[in-house]
Formats: sequence, structure tokens, C-alpha cells
Amino acid sequence: MQKKHPETARFVAIETLRQLYQQQLPVKYIFDKSLQKYNLVAKDRNLTMQLVYGVLRNRQYLDRILEILSKTPLRKLDPFVHQALAVGLYQLYFLERIPESAAVNEVINSCKTAKIPKRLHGFVNGILRQSIRQKKHLAPKALTDKNNALILNHPDWLVQKWQNSFGTEETRRICVNNNHEPLLVLRINTGMVPLSDFFLMLEQAGIDHRPGSYAKGSVVLPGFHGSIPTIPGYKEGFFQVQAEAAQLATELLAPLKPGGHYLDGCAGLGGKTLHLLERGLQSNLHIHAVEPDSRRLTQLKHNLNRLNPDHNLTVHSTTLQDFSNTTSLLFDGILIDAPCSGTGVIGRHPDIRWNRREEDFPGYQQDQLELLEAASKLLVPQGILVYATCSLEPEENQDVIASFLAHNPKYRTTDCAPFLPAPTQQFIENGFFAPHPSTSIDGFFAARLQRK
Repeated sequence: MQKKHPETARFVAIETLRQLYQQQLPVKYIFDKSLQKYNLVAKDRNLTMQLVYGVLRNRQYLDRILEILSKTPLRKLDPFVHQALAVGLYQLYFLERIPESAAVNEVINSCKTAKIPKRLHGFVNGILRQSIRQKKHLAPKALTDKNNALILNHPDWLVQKWQNSFGTEETRRICVNNNHEPLLVLRINTGMVPLSDFFLMLEQAGIDHRPGSYAKGSVVLPGFHGSIPTIPGYKEGFFQVQAEAAQLATELLAPLKPGGHYLDGCAGLGGKTLHLLERGLQSNLHIHAVEPDSRRLTQLKHNLNRLNPDHNLTVHSTTLQDFSNTTSLLFDGILIDAPCSGTGVIGRHPDIRWNRREEDFPGYQQDQLELLEAASKLLVPQGILVYATCSLEPEENQDVIASFLAHNPKYRTTDCAPFLPAPTQQFIENGFFAPHPSTSIDGFFAARLQRK
């Protein structure tokens, strides 16, 4: 018999943030584990996610309020109490539909559930009640940091890094964009359903939608906050969730050679692999995917069976380096969607900004260069090698390409522009596809290399 838990959405949100604060693990991993542990209904799951992600997008601002109202330094606060106050403040200052009394009382109840000492219940209640009384003076537009500077809700080292690379104005624009909830974007599996038919299904379901701004076959659902499997066509494999920048990366493998062999060297959950499969339906392509992580591989196969059950895909459960050293296959095109810092998708994954460190980048760069070196051994002459990241950092992008070319004179870069739709030309820099995050596209980088 399943155990009943008294925990509410607020408690689960606070506990998730506490674990994130102390363990520095990806928030999605912690959040999914919490959902497995606590028996929340769908409505509460959605509220939990809204609270967790909302606090992460406004962490510096919420902590600034606590610095003003609390005599106890933040570093000395009980971790659960710290996050309970953050969740309470987020509700009071950002969620107008939740009554103030309910926001305060539910946070206090969460402290009771967590068996926080009773003396701290009054402390939490006092801070939250005081924040209500001073709301006008503590509103986001009225508050600055200790140095009277704009609160950007990003770590200082990252703000400084971006200012050095992009300038103050562009850095502020990126940070403000990252603090807004991103739009949900789908890639329609046009091999299974025409775009017009899918639009009709959404219309009949009463789901607001519009075509994407850049990628052919992309659809944006501006006001959708429900569960993905409830979108019409999910079980039938009519779509997958994939941002537009990621959809465009696959286009850079063009022109596809009929009957050619293609490799996704870092398949992950299979988003780009499945897109390549769809594009290869008319060309009889032979497609391979490499993914060493067993959990990602399981999800890849699940997505594969849902979107393309009659696939022509060979999956290799190994690292690209081992695959390169043991296979006799050569490929006409290879896609390397390299593991990276993810600073271009902070809007979608707000925990990234707090989990990364400046000293992480040399390690990422080393791994990325190793992946490129391994892939370079598998390409036929005149073959195309696409390198992509969801990072904004030169160390992971332009510097990686420059270092690779310096050690591999048989390769040259080619301009991405001719292979991408007209609206994306504004994002081409020195032949690279390199958009910064905005309301319509994620931060991304892609380079197109050709073996001479």
C-alpha cells in the first residue's frame, strides 16, 4: 500500500531548492526525484515547478529583500528556512492570484512538516508579514543591490564575463531575458503529420499556437503550461519538444547525400537524431547515434519508438572516443552537439547560472576538443562536421574551433549562412551561427567544418 504524504506543493518546492542549494545538482534531476517521492496531483506539480523555477530566476532579488529585513545573515540561516522564505517572498511579490495570507500560512505549515524548531516559525512569519507591509519599497523596480546597482539575478562573475565579451547593454538584455519564462517550442514530425493538420488539432483543442520564427516545422505554444503528453498528437509521435536554435543545427549538415551515412556523435535524448531521421526519410540515409549514458539512452529509445517506430537508426552505447577507435565506418556528415556549460539556455534552465563556476570552462573545452578530434577520424573527404553548443562562451565555441583547426590542417570552416533560413541571417557572425538568447530564440553556437 502506497504511503500517504502530507507534503504540499510549497513543501516540495522548498525541499527541492534546499537540496539544490546544498548539492549543486541539476534542478531537473532533484525535481524529478521529488515527484517520485511525494504523491502530488498534477495541479500541485505545476505549482511546485513554478515556485522552484521562479525562485531560481529571482534568487538575488529575493535574497536582497532578506538582507534588508532579517538581522540574521543569510549564511547563518537554516537552509530549509532560507528557501522557505524565498518561496514565500516569490509568491507575495510575483504571484498575484495567491492570497497573501495563504502564501504565508502555507510556508509556515511547510516548516512544521519539515520539523523546523518552533521558535523559527515566528521568525519566518515575521519576515513575510514585514515584507507585505514594505512591499512598495521592496518592489523589483525599486530595489538595488548593496552597491546601488541593478539586480540582474546572475552571479557577479558571469555578469562581468559577459560585460567583457558583449558590453554592458547587451549583458543586461541577456540577463533580463533569462529571468522571463521561455516559450514552449515544438518540432513537428512532418513525416507523420502535415503541419496544417497539426495546427488544426491544436485549434480544436483550444491551444493557442503560432508558427516558429526561424525553423521550418516549428510551432510555438505561447500560453501553454500543462503537461506535454496532454498536447494532441503526443502518443502518435506527431511532435517533440525542441527549441528552434537546436532544430536549425541539423540543417547545417546539408546538402544530404542520398544513401549517405550520418552520425550523431553526442545523441543525448535524441532530439537532433530524430530530426535527422525525419530529414533523411526521402534520401534513404543510414544514420548512427552514439550515447554512453544508459539513462539518456533509455529515453532516446523511448522517443525513437514514439516518433519514428520504423526507423533506420543504429545506436551505439559507448563514448564517441571508443567508437572512433574501434569502428571501420566512415560518415558523410557528423553532428557533435557537445556537452557544455549551457549558458545560452539559462532561461530554460535557471539553475545553470548558480551551478556553474568560472573555473569549469577549461574542463569543458578539453572535453569538446577530444570529441572533435574523435569525430574528425570518422569523416570521408569533403564530408561535413557540424560542431554545436548551447553556450555563449568563446572558450567553448570560437576558441575550440580555432584550436581544432590549428591541429587539423585537413579541415576548414564553411559559412553557415547559405544553409539556414533568411530570418536567421542576423545571427551569423564570421560564418558561425551564434544567436544570443532573446524572446524568440535560445543562445546557441554552431560551426560548419568540411574535410578538404
